[in-house]
Amino acid sequence: MERTNEQIALRASWVTVFVNIVLSASKLFAGIFGHSAAMLSDAIHSMSDVFSTFIVIAGVRIANRKADEEHPYGHERFESVAAILLAALLGATGLGIGWSGLRTIFAKNYETLVIPGTVALITAVVSIVTKESMYWYKRAAAKKTNSGALMADAWHHRSDVLSSVGSFLGILGARIGFPVLDSVASLVICLFILKVAVDIFHDAINKMVDRACDDETTAQIRELTLAQDNVEGIDVLRTRLFGNGIYIDMEISVHACTSLLESHEIAHIVHDVLEDQIPNVKHCMVHVNPHEEGEDG
Repeated sequence: MERTNEQIALRASWVTVFVNIVLSASKLFAGIFGHSAAMLSDAIHSMSDVFSTFIVIAGVRIANRKADEEHPYGHERFESVAAILLAALLGATGLGIGWSGLRTIFAKNYETLVIPGTVALITAVVSIVTKESMYWYKRAAAKKTNSGALMADAWHHRSDVLSSVGSFLGILGARIGFPVLDSVASLVICLFILKVAVDIFHDAINKMVDRACDDETTAQIRELTLAQDNVEGIDVLRTRLFGNGIYIDMEISVHACTSLLESHEIAHIVHDVLEDQIPNVKHCMVHVNPHEEGEDG
């Protein structure tokens, strides 16, 4: 039996929760016993992944609730709310890591810094491989379900990859004679995390407002509509994104002599074709106008 989008999203989320718990514990161990500030920063970042995934799970569950009297258009925008909370959590994590790195750098007590151990270096490599795998796994699930919250969480994994790369370079630099590079790596990790947080926030905000579909989708809507028999033209076409769903409001013109029953049937055909052929169309309203001979289509 084929799984629903909600089941796919939740399965992917629970898998990443388990992986992140194991990875966070490993990084924390390596950071403490390997004496690496960068690895400890990376551990905190991975811990934030666990909390962020719980936010995604909650968002997916609410977003998949059926429309009700209080929310007649459904709950899809709750996924965007989850993505915004995720961006805020990610941004706060990044700022905390950056502040810790800056304090060490400006203290200038470089000679007292402890050189990170081999265990921290090995853990950084393991983290890079694991988190990159989780990014592609979560990205595939996000594309399959068209989930903005899942895609945001996938990019959270990618930011962890960048964090671990920064950790690796910082630890390596510290081990070859530049201890301050471990703290510099924490600062670089902060910048990567903040960049991802801003991107996630921007995408979520775009889905929260009534933004029109892209030009390619709009052109496809026009092409499909005009291809239907007895449609003389399109007088008005408005589209908007509601969460991950597409809403279409359009006015088509048919010959003025067409009966009410025939006009209704034409509108119904256009409605069904658009909902069937355009991905993620949640609602389509088609109004019919009379088209007089000599008018432009």
